[in-house]
Amino acid sequence: MNAAVRILIGGAAGSGIGYLMFRFVGCRTGACPLYGNPWIAMLIWGLMGALIAGGR
Repeated sequence: MNAAVRILIGGAAGSGIGYLMFRFVGCRTGACPLYGNPWIAMLIWGLMGALIAGGR
């Protein structure tokens, strides 16, 4: 599998996990910087997924 495809799949999977973490674990008050906003959670987890998928 091409490295770019692997990174894109990892980023998409990480973003999905980030949204699920926001939805089910997230901060109730919205004060938590990571889980208070779904976009930030998806961005951070998407980057993590891409980094993990891109590593060898």
